[in-house]
Amino acid sequence: MGATKSEIFTPAQNHMARMTKALAHPARIAIIQYLFARRSCVCGDIVDVVGLAQPTISQHLKELKSAGLIKGSVEGTSVCYCIDQKNWSVMKDLLSPFLNLDAAILNDCC
Repeated sequence: MGATKSEIFTPAQNHMARMTKALAHPARIAIIQYLFARRSCVCGDIVDVVGLAQPTISQHLKELKSAGLIKGSVEGTSVCYCIDQKNWSVMKDLLSPFLNLDAAILNDCC
């Protein structure tokens, strides 16, 4: 696969792409939904809820954490995860204008 040439895009475009790429898997969507539903840090029961193997869940959590959508804290021998509220708000602020671009289109032009 070729280089993305990310330097030719704005910081906001690159940031939006990183965050949406992290959401581009149904397991990650399920994890985010579960974390919002729990409204607290979650340690071990994500595997039971999502239904994938623990190493697979760990990889998905790593991707979400790398994108800044969740954060984790060590509690004993476990890592507990929750939504990173600040970065979630940043993502909403970046995506809202993008998702509302169609609001300016008055009629179907194609």
